[in-house]
Amino acid sequence: MLRFSGAGVSDVGRVRPHNEDAAFLGPYVAVVADGVGGAAAGEVAAATTAYVVAATALARFGEDPAAVLVRASADALASVRAGVCADEQRTGMATTLTAVVTDGTRVVLGHVGDSRAYVWRDGSLRQVSRDHTYVQQLVDSGQLDPGERAGHPWSNIVLRSVTSGEELQLDLTRLDVAPGDRLLLCSDGLTDLVPDADLAEALSALEDPFDAAVELTRLALVAGGRDNVTALVIDVVDGPLVVGDGAVLGALADPLHNVVDPTAVRATA
Repeated sequence: MLRFSGAGVSDVGRVRPHNEDAAFLGPYVAVVADGVGGAAAGEVAAATTAYVVAATALARFGEDPAAVLVRASADALASVRAGVCADEQRTGMATTLTAVVTDGTRVVLGHVGDSRAYVWRDGSLRQVSRDHTYVQQLVDSGQLDPGERAGHPWSNIVLRSVTSGEELQLDLTRLDVAPGDRLLLCSDGLTDLVPDADLAEALSALEDPFDAAVELTRLALVAGGRDNVTALVIDVVDGPLVVGDGAVLGALADPLHNVVDPTAVRATA
């Protein structure tokens, strides 16, 4: 049976006053959510979304991962909207969402925004998510060379997110992974500062997932740490069913203040 075994780090960075990233890592679901920069209550949007997606996946283990992600992301959007209705100062709050869910056989990625998911296999790193940004749109249309994305002044303009003012457009991707593969889920606080080649080197050189996550975070901080940094390093393993919730990181570590109505998650219905 496929499951996840890994570790993560979420760091406030060297510039931001608080952490608007939120993450969860368990044996069958992993989530990274990054409160969209400049939006009100980004930490609430991120923590709420990470909580709802993780809790829904935990409650629905064994169901089709794609269906779980669709349900979970819709419920997360509903919770974000409820949070805005409860407090108008949260108007405009938004977050990215990058999550992987497995039922023990299939692994599916759900993604919206500019956090990223990678697969590392046999020394090769492959990005399996697509950035929903204005700069990526320029690259796709041929107006910008891919090598010019880093440092572009509009690189952080996110076109799709989990936000109360829009319908959710979630990308779903079935991942062809096997035991021995390694996944990296991370916020743009890492990938804006650390090139893919350095990501691959850390993932290949350090066998322990926690050591790899620490090293990736260190690289981002050394490069300036101008944003929150979150990295989940996840090994795909084959093993018996395990019972357990998982680890919470970043803004999700303070659910009392950052999660809108945790009771909104339901195992049925």
